Amino acid sequence: MSIIKHKEQRVGVFIDAQNLYHSAKNLYHSKVNFKQIMEDAIGERSLIRALAYVITTESGEESNFFEALEKLGIETKTKDLQIFFGGAMKADWDVGLAIDAVKMAPKLDTIILLSGDGDFIPLVEYLQMNEGCQVEVVSFGRSSSSKLREVADDFMDLDIDHKKYLINQRRRKQSVGKKKAVKK
Repeated sequence: MSIIKHKEQRVGVFIDAQNLYHSAKNLYHSKVNFKQIMEDAIGERSLIRALAYVITTESGEESNFFEALEKLGIETKTKDLQIFFGGAMKADWDVGLAIDAVKMAPKLDTIILLSGDGDFIPLVEYLQMNEGCQVEVVSFGRSSSSKLREVADDFMDLDIDHKKYLINQRRRKQSVGKKKAVKK
C-alpha cells in the first residue's frame, strides 16, 4: 500500500516506551536509539507533538533516560510502577496513549505509533475510520503483532536495520576456533 508523506503533513508520535525497551532488550540485549527512529519515521514532515509513555520506579534510575527523551523534543508522561502484595508488578500506559491519540487526532494528518502491541489495533482502526488519520506503526517486527502490522497504513520494521536503531549493543561471544601459535 502506498502512503502519502509530504513536508506539510502534520505528524504526532506516540511512543510505548516499555514495548520498545523490552523488545530491544529481549531481541538484541540492547537499548533503543530513539533519536534515529524519530528522524527516520518523521522524515521531512512537520512534527506537531511527540509523547513517550514511561514508567517510574522507586529507585529513580530512569531519570537520565527521561532527560534524554526531553532533549530530543519528546514529552514524557510518567506513571509509577505498581507493586502488588506478593511481588506482582504492573506498568501499563495503553489506555492513556490511546486517549491522547484520539484527543490529538483532529489536529494531525498522520499518527506514528511506536509499539508492536496488538492491543492498539482498535485504536489504529478508529483513527483511520473516524478521524481520517494515516496511521504508521514503527517497531521491531519480530516482536510485533501481525494483525497490527496489517491494519497500519505503513509499517517500519526496526529489525531490518536493527543496528541503526540500537545503542549499547552487546556483542555476543562467538565461538571461533582459536589459532594455535606455531613454534619455529
